Amino acid sequence: MIERYTLPDMGRVWSDQHKYALWCRVETLVLEAHAAAGRVPADVVEPVRNAPPPTPERVAEIEETTQHDVIAFLTAWADNTTPRSAAAYVHHGMTSSDLLDTALAVQLTDATDVLLAKADRLVAALRDHGLAHRSTIKVGRTHGVHAEPVVWGHRVADLAFAAARSRDRLRAARDAVGVVAISGAVGTYSLIDPSVEGAVASALGLRPADASTQVVLRDGISEWVSALAIIATVCEAIALEVRHGQRTEVRELSEAFGSGQKGSSAMPHKKNPIRSERIAGLARVVRAAIVPVMEGIPLWHERDISHSSTERVFLPDAAITTDYLLNLTAGLVENLVVDADRMRTNLESTGGLIYTSSVLLELVEGGLSREDAYALVQTAAMETWNSGVPFRETLRARAAASSVTLDEARLDEICRPEQYVANLGPLFDRLAALT
Repeated sequence: MIERYTLPDMGRVWSDQHKYALWCRVETLVLEAHAAAGRVPADVVEPVRNAPPPTPERVAEIEETTQHDVIAFLTAWADNTTPRSAAAYVHHGMTSSDLLDTALAVQLTDATDVLLAKADRLVAALRDHGLAHRSTIKVGRTHGVHAEPVVWGHRVADLAFAAARSRDRLRAARDAVGVVAISGAVGTYSLIDPSVEGAVASALGLRPADASTQVVLRDGISEWVSALAIIATVCEAIALEVRHGQRTEVRELSEAFGSGQKGSSAMPHKKNPIRSERIAGLARVVRAAIVPVMEGIPLWHERDISHSSTERVFLPDAAITTDYLLNLTAGLVENLVVDADRMRTNLESTGGLIYTSSVLLELVEGGLSREDAYALVQTAAMETWNSGVPFRETLRARAAASSVTLDEARLDEICRPEQYVANLGPLFDRLAALT
């Protein structure tokens, strides 16, 4: 992922220097387990433990010849070991995937912890914003058309719970990828005791794989990437709400616009939803990872490397992009500008058409058949759409023409936006309890 979208903590997780430090840690843990069991000389552990990780540049230099990254790493690390002879017992009984998959599990869980912290921030931002606007009346829209009155906090609550569910899916996916496999060339523990795998897993705070061949089957990693894609898409749903709300014709919501910020190189009046649009674009990047990573589940027999190159690109990119998206989206919500007066103006802009559902039920409860009531209300509503005459006036005229008596006092009561949202108290109680 390009540096523009890479935040420091997540960038460190996926840096080559950190990767090689993890490889050293895994190899050292394996060596310690061997030494504890008496399978290798005890005096080789300390020199290996003290050997600094090789630099990415040195590994790359050796790999130009070996065309094998793990062998290049082992050679470069052995060069850093004093005495070098102690390095002979490094990687004892292991295959490359034992190292790669186990270190990758650490990277994935570390990346997940970074993401979970930002997901918690987003959930809290949405919860607090929703509660702050539990009484901010606006018009609800279906198909982009005015429907019935709602409160802005209700829409935000829906997004808050979605963000929380997405975070919890990621937490579950952390367990799916947090597995250690140190089982040898085709996973049969032929040259390494299963106790080594258990010891390494315990030291890393992970668990041994239920089974592995030369690799861990990629269903868990696919689950993890899918969880990231869902989180990214929920971020996009939040951003889309802001983009719609910031349209000139709507102007109910807007991104914060800082002093000195410019919206257009040609049009000085412009204040564009650039953060929301960036979220929408980057969510596509994360979703794009699902299929390539999932195609790493079917491999030839005990192992091939068709999944490897895919994962080198998509796993860091998906994690880095989701990290950036969560940070950007939380900031968007925390600084969102809400125009409650404009919301009220828009709600009233159709001359009362938003109350047709209550009027329909009132007429039915007054004795009209649903069919007759619907026809009367729809005819009056269509006249309002076409003429701009307020709905109550067209309703009175149509009712009189049909010899239907209207209870004006009752209509005054039901044609109030507040009565449409009177039953939302329990929803906001649930939102307040959201953590």
